[in-house]
Amino acid sequence: MGLSSVSINTEDLQFCVFDLKRGQYEGQELDKILFFYPADLPFPSQLSVVGLSEGLITFTSIFSPEAPCEVIEANRHSHVFYQAEADIWMVMVVEKSKEVESVWRIDALRKVLKEVHSLFMMFHGSIKSLLMKDPTGGVVRSHLYTFIMDYLSDFLVGKKLHLPSFRDSLKERGTIEMLTVGREVAIEVQSLVRVVESCGGNAQYHSLLMFQDLLVSTTLCPDDTINLFAYAVLRLTPHALSSRQSSWSYRGKGNSRSSTEATASFFEQHSGNSWSGDHRSILRPLQHDRWSKGKDGFLVNDIWHANSGNSTSSTPVIYLQQTEERMYLCAYQHRSLTLLFVVPVSSIINAEQGVNVVKQLILDNASLKMLKVEEKLSKGWGGENAYHVPGYRYLLVDVDQNISRASPPAKVDTLTKDSLLSLTKLRKEVDIEKSRARWDSPDHDRDLEICIRAKNNAWVIARTTRGKELYMVLENANETVLYASDAVEKFSNRYCNGAFSLD
Repeated sequence: MGLSSVSINTEDLQFCVFDLKRGQYEGQELDKILFFYPADLPFPSQLSVVGLSEGLITFTSIFSPEAPCEVIEANRHSHVFYQAEADIWMVMVVEKSKEVESVWRIDALRKVLKEVHSLFMMFHGSIKSLLMKDPTGGVVRSHLYTFIMDYLSDFLVGKKLHLPSFRDSLKERGTIEMLTVGREVAIEVQSLVRVVESCGGNAQYHSLLMFQDLLVSTTLCPDDTINLFAYAVLRLTPHALSSRQSSWSYRGKGNSRSSTEATASFFEQHSGNSWSGDHRSILRPLQHDRWSKGKDGFLVNDIWHANSGNSTSSTPVIYLQQTEERMYLCAYQHRSLTLLFVVPVSSIINAEQGVNVVKQLILDNASLKMLKVEEKLSKGWGGENAYHVPGYRYLLVDVDQNISRASPPAKVDTLTKDSLLSLTKLRKEVDIEKSRARWDSPDHDRDLEICIRAKNNAWVIARTTRGKELYMVLENANETVLYASDAVEKFSNRYCNGAFSLD
């Protein structure tokens, strides 16, 4: 999550999670709110934001019951909606600004909401299931508060929030970046995966292999792969471990009350009972600087302890989205290679002792193969500019497989502000067309081509076809649109197997 994005004051943003089915009676309206940022915003103001959001959802559903409300553009604010679960809504309200730096795509903001919910479910299960276990809402509020605030710590520097802006227009959140490997290396990777799976015996193990911040292989379903990949890039890869960013201190928006007092008040008002303020009993998988590499190569942490609900195991437990099965999460790392494998909790009898047996099996059977695969990948790796195409700044997205590839950030940074602003405008138009196609077209698939000339004479191009999207910026290009079209054709034929050719 780059911090070169748009900077806005924290008081210019409200972020809430609420349940439409709760707080139906007069005097119980606060019970509806499960999370609110900033926590020390006066409760009438919180209710105003949630009430307005609920009204907009109800009103728009009258005209479009199958297409939930996604965004409402008011005069001074953008209201971004995401329906996380049945009756559970996440809403981000961002104040508009005349500053150029605050130009963003609504779809990119919605994907922030989607990502935080998906990661939350991976570690805690669904919000609905937590509410069923504790109807008062106290448990889910405590988990949502710490989790979302730890997530936002990647966006916050002091009182400045860095949302995805026009400078991130050649990025696509919620997708996987794959490493292209040759046939020989692919065979070695497949052999490694088989060895890992064989360590499970009758139990079904799943694995995910990464080289630096790129995916090499996975045996998980797409949704679970995206979640584990996102978490690995945030906290587990060598790059994430070396970043060592300081955890944000949960400062409010300048109010004289301390964050502890504000949070205690939040829990008392919303849950009807006092909050102890003891964060130690709350699972915080997104907290910074909690993972490190052990002597045996396995990544260790001090996040999962007995008081987190795992009575005898400190190994992370996650929920697979496809099967809702509880799995132990283990991570083994050799240089730039990171192996994540998940083990069914039901297959381990003695908790931590049983997990240690599994880890030893991995060490005995797979460590040498890890070394061999890492060596081959490192020799064939072209560095951070491996996927740079001279003369092009591009983003390639396979929507069906949730895979993306883009020009390296250092190359994108060479683009002018005008080019990036034009690209953001173009992507907004594509987002609108995609939304229309989703509800109007029987097959939900529509070919589209947009080519515009930016103020700085750069060509900004978008092509979508058969579940694939290509966005491109050509600076210092010829003045004719034919030149730009030919450049896209050459790129498509050479790097995309002709997927975006007009023939």
